[in-house]
Amino acid sequence: MAITPEQIERHKRHILLKDIGGPGVQRLINASVSIVGAGALGGPCAMYLTAAGVGRIEIWDDDTVDRSNLQRQVQFGEADIGAAKVQRVAQRLN
Repeated sequence: MAITPEQIERHKRHILLKDIGGPGVQRLINASVSIVGAGALGGPCAMYLTAAGVGRIEIWDDDTVDRSNLQRQVQFGEADIGAAKVQRVAQRLN
C-alpha cells in the first residue's frame, strides 16, 4: 500500500533521513508490535510507537488502574481508577 499524503506530512522528517527514508516509513506503517503490560513501561512505549508510525500495536494486560499506579504510570489519572489499563491506553492512542 502506498504512503498517503497525510502519512507523508506526519513522517516527512523520517523520510528525509538517509537511513530511514520512504521505505523505512513504509516498514513502520506495516509493522506489528505486541507489548506485554500497559503500566509504567508498556503504556508510554505504546504511545511512542504510535507516534513513530507503527501501524498495529497489541497490548496485553489484565490489570486495572489503581490509585497506587498514578505516581509512576503517567498515562493514567484519577478518572482512570478502576478501568482496564489496556482500554485506557488504547483510548489515548486514538
